[in-house]
Amino acid sequence: MGDSTRNYFTCQEESLHFDLATIEAATNRFSNEKKIGQGGFGVVYKGTLPNGQEIAAKRLSRSSLQGDIEFKNEAALVALQHRNLVRLLGFCLEGAKRIFGYEFIPNSSLDRFLCDHENQAELDWATRYQIIDGIAGGVKYMHEDSNLRIIHRDLKASNVLLDDEMNPKISDFGMAKIFHGDQSQVDSTTERIVGTYGYMAPEYAMYGELSVKSDVFSFGVLLLEIISGTKNTSYCQSQDDDDLLSYAWKNWKNQTPFLILDPKLGDLYSRNEVQRCIHIALLCVQENPADRPSMASVVLWLNSYSVTLALPRQPASVFLGSPSPDRLRHQLYSDLSTSSISMNNYLITEIYPR
Repeated sequence: MGDSTRNYFTCQEESLHFDLATIEAATNRFSNEKKIGQGGFGVVYKGTLPNGQEIAAKRLSRSSLQGDIEFKNEAALVALQHRNLVRLLGFCLEGAKRIFGYEFIPNSSLDRFLCDHENQAELDWATRYQIIDGIAGGVKYMHEDSNLRIIHRDLKASNVLLDDEMNPKISDFGMAKIFHGDQSQVDSTTERIVGTYGYMAPEYAMYGELSVKSDVFSFGVLLLEIISGTKNTSYCQSQDDDDLLSYAWKNWKNQTPFLILDPKLGDLYSRNEVQRCIHIALLCVQENPADRPSMASVVLWLNSYSVTLALPRQPASVFLGSPSPDRLRHQLYSDLSTSSISMNNYLITEIYPR
């Protein structure tokens, strides 16, 4: 680890540091019985601290592609305090070992509820609306209300955890882009594309143009998934339309928006809320980033019907936003961290944050 990284952490409060012995005792020396998730950056274990608090301990593997910058990014999130973000309790740095300790979230990910037919029964409309509102609030906090300005870059159902009251908690900040300063400074261009195709804004996937509106686009895709009970990536492989966005747009134009609604909901839903959520989602996935709303507007629209929404245009196609083979080939050779990208529209992510 570089000196800059070590100096960074000497500035952190001692109370945020876990010693290795405590983590090993909490996880029974990282036993397989305590293992609750695994991904490209390591393994996650459930543990219990001496005070009885349950934690999710993420141990980065020696071969982890998460470097000093990503580690500092994730550690910086101890400053974030919001009910809809997974809370980082502390970290452990001893020798070559890098471990994060997060609050333990019992209900796994939203992805599992959307994909598991048995679990889907628990997602009535009131619960879905609560989840939508919570995710929106969490993203707004990252973009506008925290001391840091954060672009998540990989907002999707598998990175939203649900607590025992089905409140959403956004997770997986290892690849987040962190800015300092006011909102006007939060944009950049990068050659390093990370995220999951099917959720990435087209201008970011094709040209590396990153802004808070990239997260807004991902939120729009996620919103349509929650409404329909169908993952966008799965939908594209089984329906005639190009993707879930195209299907939603077609039904919006045909004045049949409720056809995209998850049939498991039956008639037990608010037509006004569903229609407004579809409207908001279509505005979030507009091709031009300037036409997408801020997350502050989204939160307002979800909680007030006094604001009239603009009419959406045809949304972008998320798969037209996949990079060219030449660009992907260049990135595969120039940046080993492209293991975070999948051309099959999937990114393997563990239950807890990377």
